[in-house]
Amino acid sequence: MAGRTLTHTRFQSFVDEAEPERAGERLARLRTRLRAAGIAAFVLARTDPWQNEYLRACDERLAWLTGFTGSAGLLVVFADETRKAALFVDGRYTLQARQQVRKALFEILQVPEMKPAEWLAGQLAGSGRAGEAVSSASVPSAANDHGGGMATADEEALALRVGFDPWLMSDRQVQRWRKVLKRQAGVAFVPLVPNPVDAIWRERPAPPDAPFFLHPERLAGMSVAEKLTRVRKTLVEKRATAALVTLADSTSWLFNIRGRDIPHTPVALAFALVPLEGPALLFADPAKVTADVRDALGGLVEIVPLSALESRLQELAAEDSLRVLVDRGHAAHRLVALLEEAGAAIVGGEDPCLLPKAMKTAAEQAGMRKAHLRDGVALCRFLAWLDRVAAGGGEDEISAVAALERFRIETAEAMGEPLFDIAFDTISGAGPNGAIVHYRVTRESCRPLVPGELYLVDSGGQYRDGTTDVTRTVFIGPPEMEPASAMRRHFTLVLKGMIALSMVRFPEGTSGANLDVLARRALWSAGLDYDHGTGHGVGAFLSVHEGPQRIARTGATAFRPGMITSNEPGYYREGHYGIRIENLVLCRPAERREGEERAMLSFETLTLAPIDRRLVDPALLTAEERDWLNAYHARVLNEVGPHLAKLDEEAARWLEAACAPI
Repeated sequence: MAGRTLTHTRFQSFVDEAEPERAGERLARLRTRLRAAGIAAFVLARTDPWQNEYLRACDERLAWLTGFTGSAGLLVVFADETRKAALFVDGRYTLQARQQVRKALFEILQVPEMKPAEWLAGQLAGSGRAGEAVSSASVPSAANDHGGGMATADEEALALRVGFDPWLMSDRQVQRWRKVLKRQAGVAFVPLVPNPVDAIWRERPAPPDAPFFLHPERLAGMSVAEKLTRVRKTLVEKRATAALVTLADSTSWLFNIRGRDIPHTPVALAFALVPLEGPALLFADPAKVTADVRDALGGLVEIVPLSALESRLQELAAEDSLRVLVDRGHAAHRLVALLEEAGAAIVGGEDPCLLPKAMKTAAEQAGMRKAHLRDGVALCRFLAWLDRVAAGGGEDEISAVAALERFRIETAEAMGEPLFDIAFDTISGAGPNGAIVHYRVTRESCRPLVPGELYLVDSGGQYRDGTTDVTRTVFIGPPEMEPASAMRRHFTLVLKGMIALSMVRFPEGTSGANLDVLARRALWSAGLDYDHGTGHGVGAFLSVHEGPQRIARTGATAFRPGMITSNEPGYYREGHYGIRIENLVLCRPAERREGEERAMLSFETLTLAPIDRRLVDPALLTAEERDWLNAYHARVLNEVGPHLAKLDEEAARWLEAACAPI
């Protein structure tokens, strides 16, 4: 079926529901409310109370207000209607933002080069009465007017106020913004509850009501009781009496539950409080907690309605000597403020679920390997189909996505583990669209797959035993057509970086920041680079983006055995093509070699799919790199080939040629 006739597949929509043409009227309505509240500017972060990256439709405030649909962004709206709003995005989204939002209304700024708090302080410094002290009677209290209860008397004495939603910013973010705005511009940073955008969003979707479901212990590899014991061990070490768990994937991991609230990301939207003794508290919508979930949690967990979260936390905080471990970098500011106002002592520290969740159990590692084998068979069927049909024209970005989804569904069912969902909206970028790092194809943007061009496809599957994420860049064209020399050069430089990370051995204690340069070295030597991290953590039937480890300049967490991370360097030539090659890798102890004095770690590659040999320039590879590529292809053929032969003989023949040595 031609892609242009499709609006949806089972798991993905190609309809762009953003309405950038309505941004002007929506901004005007928001500004009216800000002026009435005495707010000079409003900061809107694209997230939800759990600080999720992927959101429910009812939480897509930034997209509704601006038309920008990327997964990360922050907006500053001035009450002054003569000033443009400022949309802050990172390097993944600069091209997309320029295409999606109205330039007459929004200024697009890139982080981290431009720091939003400092930028806003600079804009407001010297504006009107910024920094001029006034009586609290002349400026209504943010606490009294807008809820939140977190504006200090000192802040209320400042003439200019900037508002924010305390559920949509972490406590650490808020403290930093407050410090910068007050010091540099004499401006107060005050909470607005409810969010003023919600007041003008009349057609806001209702929250989804799908129930939670159990993640079996045979796949998790650890019982809820064992996980609670690990958290409580951390409490003892931190001298805390309870831990507040606020990240949705942490709560899901801790209680071995999953949910369907967020498309493609099977987290259960709930909060948790784990005391040193007694049952843990799971704050969730009771209608979502099914009988089997209640039975499985048994006497270990008390279910508390999500609507009672604030009142219950205040009651608990009022108890004597309550010391709550809170990750200020992830917990919503509203929750931290509630605890502090009620008298609890906050013990700062990392979410106690982050590291054990990232360090996959043996059962999770086995499940991820099985998921990647099924996914590899499906991807090879797709790549064989693409090589056969795309060269003649007639296919486009949407028809390719539909075919890939179909192969994943058919293959997973044939191999005995049905596909639960895709891991994220497939990035399907032909030609210049491939240069948009997180491009999402719609019917309006859909581009044909043209012979002689590159096609980038970044996709993944959610299986009950694992999550996959893989990117391949391929050349579109018949066998006799040769890729341009620039394409081959750029592709091979990216490949060299991916191979460098695949082969690296490194000592314990090495962080992602230490490893990131390996993926960029070949590109840097040619004066090239890419504006995104090289690798992110991946959950086991959880979020495809998981911390705390990452391979990036900012990756501070040391790698540990069991961590699964993407390895995805890239190169993007605006207006021409994008190149990215991505495998998932599992950190594991390296086999000790003679003469080594330190324990070393290495990566096991999980992804099983060939790399387009037509785009590889062997002259640019070292002998060691060539050996790695040939060995990888031999492994793909050996592991995927037998399964592929049972399902698709034509694809099996294609795989033999695709995996031939270079």
